[in-house]
Amino acid sequence: MTEYRIEKDSMGEVRVPADAYYGASTQRAVENFPISNLRFSRRFIWALGLLKGSAATVAAEMGFKDPEIAAAIRQAADEVMNGDFDAHFPLDIFQTGSGTSTNTNANEVIARRATEILGDGRKVHPNDDVNFGQSSNDVIPSAIHIAAVAGIRDGLLDALQGLADSLQQKSEEFADVVKSGRTHLMDATPVTLGQEFGGYATQVRKGVERIEKILPELEELALGGTATGTGINAPKGYPAKVIALMAERTGYPFREADDHFEAQGAKDATVNASGALRTVAVSLFKIANDIRFLGSGPTSGIAELRIPDLQPGSSIMPGKVNPVMSEMLMMVAAQVVGNDATVAWSGANGNFELNVMMPVIAHNLLESIDLLTTSSRTFTVKCVDGLEANRERAKELLEKNAIVVTALNPYIGYDNGAKIAKEAARTGRSVRELVLEAGLLSEEELDKALDLKKMTEGGIV
Repeated sequence: MTEYRIEKDSMGEVRVPADAYYGASTQRAVENFPISNLRFSRRFIWALGLLKGSAATVAAEMGFKDPEIAAAIRQAADEVMNGDFDAHFPLDIFQTGSGTSTNTNANEVIARRATEILGDGRKVHPNDDVNFGQSSNDVIPSAIHIAAVAGIRDGLLDALQGLADSLQQKSEEFADVVKSGRTHLMDATPVTLGQEFGGYATQVRKGVERIEKILPELEELALGGTATGTGINAPKGYPAKVIALMAERTGYPFREADDHFEAQGAKDATVNASGALRTVAVSLFKIANDIRFLGSGPTSGIAELRIPDLQPGSSIMPGKVNPVMSEMLMMVAAQVVGNDATVAWSGANGNFELNVMMPVIAHNLLESIDLLTTSSRTFTVKCVDGLEANRERAKELLEKNAIVVTALNPYIGYDNGAKIAKEAARTGRSVRELVLEAGLLSEEELDKALDLKKMTEGGIV
């Protein structure tokens, strides 16, 4: 049976679980928002701990806080960073749009733990001490940015670069595999499998570049604007010092926002960042889908690729193997595109001096970063690294491809080429055979003009 204690806040008394480190304000939010069971991510809670501990350290250095109290807050906040108190952050994502409930949750947990650390009867106050010089309205947007930068710099960029490297390695491995190109899902002039994979590698590298471009915006922090952007109750120089300390502790180049009214009234940086993540997701969907089709079969599909066998593909069809890694990545891409729509609509709800949909921005942006990170790593190791070319199948399909007649356009003309292509498709006879039969080129001329490898190199064959 759960035991309770009585806590008081400005609205009166409330029952709180006896072992909870949070207090009355958090308990009210627990009761008010039983919505989804979605919680703030580990990285977001880490960001709150980083901010609160750094703020206490600077407040003491500037003479605004007792050094012993500040040290206790810093220790408690570091424990929050480490995940020691994650069970005491119970609040739903769907809550007050400023995230005030979760900022207060952090203040209460850190204050109670800091009081324990002091152990001398002094009580650390959630608002006066832990929240000194801050407001939910600058803390929450700052934590979103801090967590996003950490997720991108610590994981996503490396995961995407690893995928690009693996795709590039396959491009070089498959450089001599000549195969049918396809446009509109129909036969087209020859390409190499290496050229296709080189295109995939470039897509991912461009995605890395796009994400790197949004980092400077995310590294601007709203801290210092407090309630409305004016900076009321934040000592002069305090926010910049806190941000500098966080930059020192993390190695990320955080800086104070150029304009606190923009930083709190709008969330355009997160909308822009989410858009870059969406573009990466679209790229990954294309790559995964192409690999899925290229590996389709093994007897009735394209089957130019052999995809790693990872698990049984059917509960009824023995021996069936499916492109599960491609399907996983495609679903991740769909989720990220949906998350982006939520972030964009939420970003539009900046009303005067405050955006009022920040918790859902935080959830969706950080989820997209984490999903793209883990899925890219998994897809690289469990799919791309193990891909093999089915050279015999690529050759077989190419030899049946009547569109290779395109290389003869400079010699026999488009109209003659169209007749040959249609006849080849109708009869199953080769382009070579039909051109010779029609007397359009000599055998020697045809040998030079129908060099399939040279067709992949551009120019007139």
